[in-house]
Amino acid sequence: MKNVTRIVAVSAIALAVGALPAMAQTTLTGMSAVNDQVDDMAVAAQRDLGRGKDEMRFGNQEMRQGVSGSASLGYSGKTGNNESQEFSAGARLRFGQERFVQTLSFVIDYADVDGTKSKEDVLGVYDANYYFNDKFYAFVLGRIESDGLASELPADYVKGSPDPRQTAISKDAFLGFGPGYRIVNNEQIAWRVQAGVGISYLEYGDDNSTTEEAGIVSSRFFYKFNENVFASMDTDVLKSDAALRINNDLGVNMKVSDAFSTRVSYLTEYNDSRTIRADNKLGVSLVYGF
Repeated sequence: MKNVTRIVAVSAIALAVGALPAMAQTTLTGMSAVNDQVDDMAVAAQRDLGRGKDEMRFGNQEMRQGVSGSASLGYSGKTGNNESQEFSAGARLRFGQERFVQTLSFVIDYADVDGTKSKEDVLGVYDANYYFNDKFYAFVLGRIESDGLASELPADYVKGSPDPRQTAISKDAFLGFGPGYRIVNNEQIAWRVQAGVGISYLEYGDDNSTTEEAGIVSSRFFYKFNENVFASMDTDVLKSDAALRINNDLGVNMKVSDAFSTRVSYLTEYNDSRTIRADNKLGVSLVYGF
């Protein structure tokens, strides 16, 4: 079975649509470029700090009714000694109707340099939750991710060598459903779990594809030590014939003062179909204002 490298997140998926990369503008003094880069880093750090504050950790009593959402668009084009284009667009649309909450999100990311595409990514997620009461709910999740470059041979490909398109995933889709339960739900501790079944679809750059059943288990845990420190641990498990895939994201947010906040996180991605099964990533985000 071919190697699979992505895991499907089963809970409410928060896409950072409102923080798409800004296009830095360069001037002879350098001020515009450095200001853009500082702004980008600040937005990225704030986004990382906000990841632990998942609004879906708690009950749906405060969920906004009706339609709400946000959208962002970015474009830059360059001509002269070389030509390049970058385009990013994203939107998140939420519709709440009493106990039923639906969210539709998508992101498009495209770039090319001198007529050669360097990025062509599309990600879309549909997430629906129906709350029977404050603790028990049901979910439906649909997800599709597309990589337009996976079906193209790299410029440095040597004829006769292994075709990289045989392992490059061009489409990764999932559709699943199941029950969820909030074990604890208060201001200090929030913990919910959910599990279900679904269909996983993978298409590779050489047009080969596989469709199989998959089982899902997810956990979302939040603990507030005090008003300034809280921890979160998000775990997702996807089991299919192709592989057992596990993602675990442990993070601690600390507000040291009104001006200084930090988040330390440790992400583990496990896939038993790979030669090296686990990838680990340590992240530190700092925000300081004065």
